[in-house]
Parts: sequence; C-alpha cells; structure tokens
Amino acid sequence: MTHYQLVAKNKARSVAVMLGFVLFVLGASYVIARAFDYPLSIVGTAFIVAGMSTFFSYFFSDRIVLTISGAKAANRKEHFDFYTITENIVNSQRLPMPKLYVIEDSAMNAFATGRNPSHAVVCATTGLLAKLNRSELEGVIAHEISHIKNYDILLMSLVSVLVGLIALLGDWVMRGSMYGPMRSNNKKDGERSQLDMIMFFVAIVMALLAPIISKLMKLALSRRYEFLADASAAAMTKNPEGLARALIKISQDQEPLEAANKATAHLYISDPLKNSRGGVATFKNLFQTHPPVAERVQALRAITTK
Repeated sequence: MTHYQLVAKNKARSVAVMLGFVLFVLGASYVIARAFDYPLSIVGTAFIVAGMSTFFSYFFSDRIVLTISGAKAANRKEHFDFYTITENIVNSQRLPMPKLYVIEDSAMNAFATGRNPSHAVVCATTGLLAKLNRSELEGVIAHEISHIKNYDILLMSLVSVLVGLIALLGDWVMRGSMYGPMRSNNKKDGERSQLDMIMFFVAIVMALLAPIISKLMKLALSRRYEFLADASAAAMTKNPEGLARALIKISQDQEPLEAANKATAHLYISDPLKNSRGGVATFKNLFQTHPPVAERVQALRAITTK
C-alpha cells in the first residue's frame, strides 16, 4: 500500500468515527432532554457553555501548553537540525514556519499545538534532539507538522465541545433526578405513567454511561489521528522507515516526561507518562491516547514509497 492510499484510508476512518461520535452525542442529548421533558433549547445552552470553555482553551492552547511544559524558544545555532529540518518540510508543503520550542528534559518526545498553520508551535525535548539521527528526527517533525496541516488540533477541540456537552447534560440530569421524572409534574394527582418511569430510568443510565462512551470515542479518534499523522509524515519525507525507527527508540525510552500531565499527554507523539499499568490489552488500549507503537511501526513498514 502506498502512503497516499494509507492517508486516504485513515482519513476515511477518521471521518467515520467523527460522524458516529456526533450522531451518538445528538441522540443521547435528545433522549435525555425528552425523558425529562426539558426544552430542546437546553441542549443548545449546554453546547454554548461547553463551546465557550473549549474556545478559550483552543485560542490560547499554544501559550497554555508551553507554559505548563516549561518550554523555551529554540535557538537556531544551538538546535540547528531542529530548525533546518522543519524549514525543509514546511517549504516542501508550502506551510508557514511554526515557532520552535524545546523542553529541557532527557526524555524523548515532541508535540505540536496552535490554532492553525499560521499560529502553530512544534516543541521537542532536548533528549529527543540529542538521541535521534537526522533521518529519525525528520520523521518526528513531519509527524507533528502533519497534525498542523490536517487541522487535527481544531478537530479535537470540536470533539472536546461535544464531550463537554454530554458531561453538562449528564450533570443536569443527575441533579434533576432528585425530583423524579419531570413529566410527572404535568400529570394530575402526581401520577407517573409506566412509560414515564421507564424513560426516566433509561435517561439516568444514559446520563451515567454517555460521558464514558463519548470519552472512549474521543480517545479512539485521537488514536486515528496518530495513524493519519504517521501516514502523512511518510508522504512528506518519502521515508517511512525514519519515523518507524524513531518510534521504536522513543518507546524504548522508559523515562517519563516530567513536564507532561494527563491534560497534555494526547498532544505528544508518544505517551509521555509511560503508563505501564496492567490489564487486558484489548480493554487497556481503549483508554490510551495513542495506538500501540508496534501497530504504528507495522503500518509504516507496510508502506511503499512509490
């Protein structure tokens, strides 16, 4: 399979997951609103509240993440390969030059952030810059620039709005449940029909499960974007083996990145927390922000560069 075919395949899967995610959120919101006899405008209100908080985070994401990470601006003389490789890639893709930052940490990792290609940041740890050769570093930087080019940061921000919407609706439902089924307020003598009671309990169950399901779908989409960025990076560099070797080296580095936390872990090219908790692999992978490195390497090495 060529890298162009793989990119197209991953884009199609990402669209399918995103569409399913949106339909699930809309369906859950409708059921919850109807079961409690809430006006559908309450869904719009929750959407606006979730959207405003996510918009603030998205608009200032680069400053927030860089501050949290303790990153500092890269120096062209000191980080020559970092600068020149990035310049070569963005010039070939006709993209604006992103701002470059480094984190003083021997752990190997990198991330990209920013609201669009004109306001983008690529950040790497000093450990990554020191331990990868130029071909491997090129693969990592291309991966991060792919996130920028594909507007993955924007799309994940939209997903965060939907997750926030479900979380707010679930919270309101649980608060409203203390007063019983809302439809019962419109019945004479406080009668509660059997249908109302069934709808009430269905809504409670959905309010409890919907945030978990939506979170899992968000993580699934995040993993899809990692595969897509890998394939896009291979298309940019025409050298999938460079990124494959870089991922292997990064995965073998067991040092966690001190500047990372759960809020920023999904941004990095590899899980910076080095989560080694046990568990059945199938279920454990559901809660990971990144796909297994072995799967990513296998996909990259299956690419032909024709």
